[in-house]
Amino acid sequence: MTDKKTQKWKRPAFLDSIYLPDEKIGRFLSVLVLFGIAVGLKQGVQNNYLSDMLHVDPNERGIIDAFRELPGLLLIFILALMYRFADSKVFKIGLALMAGGLAGIFITTTGEALMIKVVVVIFMVIFSTGEHIIMPVRSTIAMELARREKTGSSLGITTSTNQLGTIAGLLLVTGIFFFLEKFGYSRFDLTGYRIVLGSATALMISAALVASALHETKLKAPRQRIYFSKKFTKYYMMEVFYGSRKQIFLTFGPYVLVREYGTDASIMAMLLAICAGFVMFLSPLIGKLIDKVGYKAVMVADTLILILVCLLYGYAHIWFAPGIAFIVVCCNFILDQIISIASMANNVYVQRISSNREEVTATLSTGISVNHIFSVLVAFIGGWIWETAGIEALFTMSAVLGLISSIYAATIKKSEEVIRSAE
Repeated sequence: MTDKKTQKWKRPAFLDSIYLPDEKIGRFLSVLVLFGIAVGLKQGVQNNYLSDMLHVDPNERGIIDAFRELPGLLLIFILALMYRFADSKVFKIGLALMAGGLAGIFITTTGEALMIKVVVVIFMVIFSTGEHIIMPVRSTIAMELARREKTGSSLGITTSTNQLGTIAGLLLVTGIFFFLEKFGYSRFDLTGYRIVLGSATALMISAALVASALHETKLKAPRQRIYFSKKFTKYYMMEVFYGSRKQIFLTFGPYVLVREYGTDASIMAMLLAICAGFVMFLSPLIGKLIDKVGYKAVMVADTLILILVCLLYGYAHIWFAPGIAFIVVCCNFILDQIISIASMANNVYVQRISSNREEVTATLSTGISVNHIFSVLVAFIGGWIWETAGIEALFTMSAVLGLISSIYAATIKKSEEVIRSAE
């Protein structure tokens, strides 16, 4: 029985039914809330900050994101260097790196000078390194804090908590820029970005400090070497398509709104908050859909819808009047985020054709590295295509990739699945 004198926070009954009695889950959830708000604040202004304050053109934007994705490509090697560390320690290191990256972006001045842009990119890479380090350990910590039969419920609670924090951060960006506009500040004024980035830095430092009080867990994240097997060839190819598609929309989708339609930070943050809300509520439904109709059907449908999304990004300004085109692209941006959830089908496919859990984990880790290789390449090439041939050419190329991906997904056969007993 827990000593009441040492228990300062009385846990709700539903948390007691999910988490072990001696675990301070409230502290971990607090870290996720602070982390989520800080990430939301940073996401809400990132594209506008690069465009309005640093005058980054589409070609430079692609180069920046190529460097920002490098930690994802190198993640398996970064984690290998920390193989002796428990997940909680890796988690703390990741938060500290993210806080350092945000602090560096916050103190950097604005302008078009190459050196300023280089410094900002360095701090963005530091932030991204911490962000990628946290990805594989956040879930394992959530599972270790939970009762053995409640790990799924724990993952659901921690994911929702983090997502709610992100939505709150995005809405804060909208509010900050809305009120600054009322006081006469324009979107090109540094004040709003200083307030948002300063707040994000303070919250991330707070998250790191709260996390420092978490006791060391026993679990370690899987840190296998890259694993390849011939039977996963189709999965690797789907990850090639997914990595390319993800980067085009992650990098250039928001930049279409900022550069081509003049979308300010408050509207961008609101759109991202709406996207996060849809993702939070629709993820379980799409998961059920995958179970009901099968991963192959979802893969094919996802990539077919993707073709429409690509064409609307690239040609809305030609097909519609300016005002209508802006609304169409905003709706398209939200649809883009929603269909990205369907990438879960790739993971289900791997699980169904794997012989055991270890093979699933190793294959998914390799998939992350594969899709990041192409994320980096597409980021480099995409910005150059935009600058030299226009957004029409960039998103036509994306539509072609979507069509090829859909055709390839249609070749997947149910006979590939492995029948095995429950593990």
